[in-house]
Amino acid sequence: MSDSPAPLADPHLVFDPVSLDDGPREIAILGSTGSIGTQAVDLVLRHPDRFKVTALSANGGRVALLAEQARRLRVRTVAVAQEAAVPALREALKEQYGSDALPEILAGPDAATEVAASACHTVLNGITGSIGLAPTLAALEAGRTLALANKESLIVGGPLVKALAKPGQIIPVDSEHAALFQALAAGTRADVRKLVVTASGGPFRGRTKAELADVKPEDALAHPTWAMGPVITVNSATLVNKGLEVIEAHLLYDIPFDRIEVVVHPQSYVHSMVEFTDGSTLAQATPPDMRGPIAIGIGWPERIPDAAPAFDWTKASTWEFFPLDTEAFPSVGLARHVGELAGTAPAVFNAANEECVEAFLAGALPFNGIMETVTEVVAEHGTPVSGTSLTVADVLDAETWARARARELAGLTSRTDRKDHNQATAEARA
Repeated sequence: MSDSPAPLADPHLVFDPVSLDDGPREIAILGSTGSIGTQAVDLVLRHPDRFKVTALSANGGRVALLAEQARRLRVRTVAVAQEAAVPALREALKEQYGSDALPEILAGPDAATEVAASACHTVLNGITGSIGLAPTLAALEAGRTLALANKESLIVGGPLVKALAKPGQIIPVDSEHAALFQALAAGTRADVRKLVVTASGGPFRGRTKAELADVKPEDALAHPTWAMGPVITVNSATLVNKGLEVIEAHLLYDIPFDRIEVVVHPQSYVHSMVEFTDGSTLAQATPPDMRGPIAIGIGWPERIPDAAPAFDWTKASTWEFFPLDTEAFPSVGLARHVGELAGTAPAVFNAANEECVEAFLAGALPFNGIMETVTEVVAEHGTPVSGTSLTVADVLDAETWARARARELAGLTSRTDRKDHNQATAEARA
């Protein structure tokens, strides 16, 4: 590993060493009605002696579920990003609470950020997308331990996060990074030779690039292992999620990109591995279930009993590993490229991809067109704003440009041949 200071995530360090034996650890859950949030709520409800949720935030699309969570957890604060959802939320809370006093309600685009800075021990950021950046920064600045499931905030704001985070303050919740986190506990930084990030391969493992040309949205949404939201599921189909995880692993563990490898493991039992300098490799393995990584995120350095299912070793099973097909799935290579460029390049990559996924789901862009369009947007972005001068405004500006350009190119792709358009545009400018 490099000679730089301690990495963002280090299993040997504990930022706020409060034992769960001292009483319930206070948790704020961001994105409580999403996949990560609902599993976190389930985990907390099964361990009320260890955890107490102080606040919940959500987008506002599932107010009945949010109100039920608030009542079952007896939280102090409930927040929604959509201000228009407040009346429905208030009615749902009244139905749940009856004559009891309602929790505080926050609303608006900054509501999750306010929750992230509120009084608690740990903030679990389970928001999807780069909108999770501001809450991530707020939690770090407020001195909270950050259980980070929102990979995008690290991808798009890596230098900003690194400038604020204290040693041991971030605990990764992505299954791959929670696996690396646990395996890294077995040695020192100097002992590490390579990080090996596993990928299920998505629904199209084994297909060639030509065979992917006619993939439909319903095909891409049929993930063989995980139940996730549509954007994350399509990212798994294109392996963009794995590219983002390579960037995240580099930022979290301070390992150079040429020492981070991706291997396809269809069963999704081994969540990632660490190869050490003596030739040994440690793998972290559990049946596919996110409650295990969530428990690591909110409970570390202690482990939570029965957080997730364990293997039944009385039954035979086969675990397979395959090399990544970089021609059919160029997203990982492009992610390495933007990760090495750093600065605003990862934000451009992520924002362009989100727009292209939406275009694909709407039928405006073919499956292979997702990465073709993202590649073009990244190339047009050129040299990114980087270094210590990077600001949140730089990141937001880069994202805004990337989204607009990706939408423009995605629209063109659905109507005309890109090369003909570019040639016509060049001739018109001349």
